[in-house]
Amino acid sequence: MNQKLLVWSVTASLAGFLFGFDTVVISGAEKTIQQLWGLGDFQHGLAMSAALWGTVLGSLIGAWPTDRFGRTKTLLWIGVLYLSSAIWSALATDVYSFMIARFIGGLGVGISTIAAPLYISEISPPQRRGRLAGMFQFNIVFGILIAFASNYIVGKIGGDNAWRWMLGIEAIPALIYTVMCISLPASPRWLIAKRRDQAGAETVLRQITPEASDSEIKQSVDEIVAASHSDQTSASAEPFWTPRLKTPILIAFLVAFFNQLSGINAVLYFAPRIFEMTGLGQQAALLQSIGIGVTNLVFTFVGLWLIDRLGRRTLLYIGSAGYILSLGLCSYAFFTETFSIVPACIFAFIAAHAVGQGAVIWVLISEIFPNQHRAAGQSLGSFTHWIFAALLTTFFPKMVTAFDPGYVFLFFCVMMVFQAVWVATMVPETKGVPLEEMEAKLGIRS
Repeated sequence: MNQKLLVWSVTASLAGFLFGFDTVVISGAEKTIQQLWGLGDFQHGLAMSAALWGTVLGSLIGAWPTDRFGRTKTLLWIGVLYLSSAIWSALATDVYSFMIARFIGGLGVGISTIAAPLYISEISPPQRRGRLAGMFQFNIVFGILIAFASNYIVGKIGGDNAWRWMLGIEAIPALIYTVMCISLPASPRWLIAKRRDQAGAETVLRQITPEASDSEIKQSVDEIVAASHSDQTSASAEPFWTPRLKTPILIAFLVAFFNQLSGINAVLYFAPRIFEMTGLGQQAALLQSIGIGVTNLVFTFVGLWLIDRLGRRTLLYIGSAGYILSLGLCSYAFFTETFSIVPACIFAFIAAHAVGQGAVIWVLISEIFPNQHRAAGQSLGSFTHWIFAALLTTFFPKMVTAFDPGYVFLFFCVMMVFQAVWVATMVPETKGVPLEEMEAKLGIRS
């Protein structure tokens, strides 16, 4: 693989590392914060979900800077948001200041789920698009693992202010990522679709595929220009919300909807608390949480290895089967107080997510929309993902106190049965299909 292409993809995907780290680092501090500021269940859930509500807003507005200023400038400012949030969160003196700081980080997360997968997808050859765009997800789970490990280490040595160090340490990778983004070139598809800069697009394409001849580069540019012209003609007559785009719109909405209705964010955010409910002590629960991070990382490797081999649809089938089995057993364990199997069930659940939804979601959303609507489509999928993540995280503490946890996990299990039905009836296979041919594949060519 071209070294420059790999470096650019890795750099953009590091937004995913900060996404994963920022999302999960709060799990090690959430009980301390609740006790420190005397928070009730609802206020505690609101404080824990503040970043997610920022993510909801970020996913709503992220398409605008991604299209207006470009993918690369947007990625750079995402790093600034992460950096500001990490420092402010660590220095917060009250719950309201803390929530504002976390909200700012959430903006970065929400925008990153639009800009990063979209950028990688647009610079990647079709045969490698799944693996390269999937690196965003790999870095998410790598960030999750490092956050769990960091929480465990800081929790043992950090003393009374350990929670501040847990949150503030994110400033280091945020600064590194921000500096690395300075060297990213613009997406050739953005240059053509938004800036009419064919010469600039040719320059970037030559760096992406240095082995290609002049005629092959010219052909690639002509195909992107033709697709962009077709999109612009359609876009001038039709807005984003049009029957012509109903298939990708439904796919983007439902893949994100089912992703969160699996309960994945609730488990990641409250993993130590779930393990403590089974009788484990606090330090043992934090250590088990590192096991979640390791499991997630290992099986994300498996998912990325398979995504361009078996395809997106097959991985969703595999993930659905794993979800149903693991969540069903977890529900049974809480109903019967067979707590000894809960850690194994949670690890199996994480593995199923990593191979299935985790590997597929950001890749699938980034490749199913036409060039002119790709940022808006990514925004739709991201917003759907994060609005349900925010709602679940806000109400999860209340849910597990108001209901037996067995019912909560049973609800997630039933939703995954519905996901399997959706995959069987609605999801097409997109592996290896060039972006400019995706409309024909999905039957949406005007």
